[in-house]
Amino acid sequence: MTLLFVVLIPFLGALIPPLVIRSGRNTCATATGGVTLLALALLLSHAPAVFSGEVPKAGVAWVPAMGLSLSVFADGLGFFFAAMILAIGLLVIVYARFYLSREDPMGRFFAYLLLFQGAMVGVVLSDNIILLLVFWELTSLTSFLLIGFWRKRADARQGARMALVVTGGGGLALVAGLLLVGEAAGSYQLSEILARGEMVRASPLYVPALLLVLLGAFTKSAQFPFHFWLPHAMAAPTPVSAYLHSATMVKAGVFLLARLWPVLAGTEAWFLIVAPVGLATMLVGAVIALFKDDLKGLLAYSTVSHLGLMTMLLGLGTPMAAVAAVFHIVNHATFKAALFMSAGIVDHEAGTRDIRRLGGLMALMPITGTLALLACAAMAGVPLFNGFLSKEMMLEAAAHTSYLGADFLFPVLATAAAVFSVAYSARFAIGTFLGAERHDYPRHPHDPPAGMWLPVAVLVVPVIAIGLFPAAVAGPLVALTAGAVIGGPLPDYHLALWHGITPALVMSLLAFAGGAALVLAYRRALAVRARLPRVDARAMFEAAAAGVVVACRRGLGLLHDGALARYMGVTVATLVAVGGYGFWSATHAAGARPPLPVSLPAATAFAALVLASGAVLALHAERLTALILTGVVGVVVALAFLQFSAPDLALTQICVDVVTTILMLLALNLLPKATPREDDGAVRWRDGTIAGLAGLGVAGLAYAVMTRDGASIAEYYLAQSKPGGGGTNVVNVILVDFRGYDTFAEIIVLGIAALTIYALLDPALKGAAVRRVKAMLPKAEARDVHPLILVVATRVLLPLSLVVGVYIFLRGHNEPGGGFIAGLVVAIALIMQYIASGYGWAAERMKVDAQTMIGAGVAIAGLTGLAALAFGRPFLTSTFGHLHWPIVGDFELASAMGFDLGVFLTVVGVMLLSLAQLSRVAGRIDPAPRSAAPMDVPLEPAAPGAAGREG
Repeated sequence: MTLLFVVLIPFLGALIPPLVIRSGRNTCATATGGVTLLALALLLSHAPAVFSGEVPKAGVAWVPAMGLSLSVFADGLGFFFAAMILAIGLLVIVYARFYLSREDPMGRFFAYLLLFQGAMVGVVLSDNIILLLVFWELTSLTSFLLIGFWRKRADARQGARMALVVTGGGGLALVAGLLLVGEAAGSYQLSEILARGEMVRASPLYVPALLLVLLGAFTKSAQFPFHFWLPHAMAAPTPVSAYLHSATMVKAGVFLLARLWPVLAGTEAWFLIVAPVGLATMLVGAVIALFKDDLKGLLAYSTVSHLGLMTMLLGLGTPMAAVAAVFHIVNHATFKAALFMSAGIVDHEAGTRDIRRLGGLMALMPITGTLALLACAAMAGVPLFNGFLSKEMMLEAAAHTSYLGADFLFPVLATAAAVFSVAYSARFAIGTFLGAERHDYPRHPHDPPAGMWLPVAVLVVPVIAIGLFPAAVAGPLVALTAGAVIGGPLPDYHLALWHGITPALVMSLLAFAGGAALVLAYRRALAVRARLPRVDARAMFEAAAAGVVVACRRGLGLLHDGALARYMGVTVATLVAVGGYGFWSATHAAGARPPLPVSLPAATAFAALVLASGAVLALHAERLTALILTGVVGVVVALAFLQFSAPDLALTQICVDVVTTILMLLALNLLPKATPREDDGAVRWRDGTIAGLAGLGVAGLAYAVMTRDGASIAEYYLAQSKPGGGGTNVVNVILVDFRGYDTFAEIIVLGIAALTIYALLDPALKGAAVRRVKAMLPKAEARDVHPLILVVATRVLLPLSLVVGVYIFLRGHNEPGGGFIAGLVVAIALIMQYIASGYGWAAERMKVDAQTMIGAGVAIAGLTGLAALAFGRPFLTSTFGHLHWPIVGDFELASAMGFDLGVFLTVVGVMLLSLAQLSRVAGRIDPAPRSAAPMDVPLEPAAPGAAGREG
């Protein structure tokens, strides 16, 4: 299970930074680093097993019926990516501690960073494609928070929005693509899918699955033509840029291509699509990078180019190219993170990232300059540095690639991309650190504290070590990772500095010569570029986004004009039309079950139901009358439940009816007594016709179902209620055990509804809304606002009602009752206090915070469900047993009682929150003085104008 904790620790640790930031920035950074270090240590504990060829796995069942499980595995590819994410993440945390200013909310930054880190680790270790998709979307959401961290900056907001739209849209395509892959493979477990590559490639779903998966991967890894979002993400703080570009966000798409390489690669479609997209991205990114004056912009487009390089190699579909791609992923992570951190140091110390205002910094910042030049040499592919080795392997693979009969296409374009790579690397190095020292920097630059340059130094060490001793330093890791990507035996290759005179060496020499010439002729190249037409991807994106917004607003204006009657009419008419079509297009036969005999009480109750329902329609403008008639309908429905042996439902119906009727009475006290009458005419006849047809359809459907025999799951519940759930009240056992997941979701929705009521009523506490409500209220009211008999009765009944509520709660597992009904009973008792003594009096004495009660109820229910996971059981699985206490004797105790307690607290909290907000509204509308005497209702008549309307 430790492997599962590698994924969970960053998510849990995200709670720590906002809590410890009050203890200081050092404490916050140390705690954050400790979280990442712990996850890294747990991951490395599996290193011996992984390098010996084992594949550690861990997981628990989540929703087995949907093929969803919290399962992870660490093969060579997942282990390498997770180690890279956590190791570079640890360096980024150290760097960020000294980079962020005191004005930056460090606690929030590190919380976002850990959430993002956990999502990325989840992507690379997931063994279930549905779980992978969940983490994939989490990377988009958390990167949105990180890119837009400086929320006051317009470019940060725009960059975050652009990244979310592009990667989120691609994520939707990926959802469909991976589900098709799972269907084609017959499993949603990645470890099983990877072994069924031939089955997937032979499936008719292969091509659509491939296109959708590639769309998700290309958008995430900024492949052409989706490359435009990545440079705009540079508005993020430099620690975020370094992390996103080296080890995380943009590598996710490349990881997905590598992960699914054994399944999707090896076909003509894969080669024809992936390889040219990668090649085009490599060339386009390199060309644009050369002409960028902003250091981070240059590095961003260089990242686009290198991502294209990796994609192209994976797209070639050969094992040797896959090895080269893996090797370059290792190298790129080290030198690119170092370069981004170096650019951040320059910006931090010199006050600018504009190359045109820099130069000669080597003399002023010797440590930073040395480290940056070493990393820059690796990015250019200079010999003796790690970038040279993987670049040579890329050029060798391109030299032997023929595309649609054109043998020259890949070698020529790959060499051209290498030319621009050398040129932009040289421009970065020369324009920033070399040349004559300047004296017009915005700030006087100097080397930063060790906390900023040490992470860069740590990253530069493998840049040099791999470049000098590739087989010893990187050989085992490359072999392990490439073996997982290929899914078979590795090709014969050697990581060495010298391979003789090869086509790759010749292409590399041409790249150095062309790059040097391009740097020398940079002004001419810049002038040529200025004369060429350019496409502004940002402007195109903004124009497209604005067009979509305008179209959506027009569509919403036509469809959603605020007429609730129209919405209801269209919905019901559609249901009637679909139901009618189904009825007339099917064959019909009479049911075999005879109807039950109709008794006189049942016929009387039914007649009352029909009359009350019709009266509601006729008298709906009189709000109080309509509410009373609705209560009559509720009582008859409760009697129907009793008739059919459903006491739990009857009790629930009565309690719900009482609560809603009283709440509506309290709310109607703040509204006019009658509603405006609608116009008579064709509209009412149309609505009546639709409603009548819907009623006939529902009645016919009910009759058809009840007169036919059919299989029902009820027999299973009846048989398993006692042995499986430990209770004889089948209804309650279903709610808290068999279908506890449904109930848990329902109490969450109930809590959200209460918060929505709270928010909707909030405007009634302010300005014009208060005046409008006051104008609607009647001018005269009864002098006896709070009758003495009602006040005394509710005081006496309150403790009795609470005892009844506890009794109903405790008996619910075996007799009619339970947490929901008990919550309603207690809520009624509390509501009566509001009615008897007024909003203000009751609100002052209510010492429990309703929102806290709702949160506690949901939390208790959720923790009860999570407790099952500790025992290896599915979420919300309950158990029961029998205990013996002195005097009390033997009794049964079920873990579902904890879940039921959460339901009880949520229901009571929802009622109290609604009442509290109503009391606030009423108090604001009519702030009548209340007596401070022990008796809250004065016995003597109040003076004219002093009798307030508290309730």
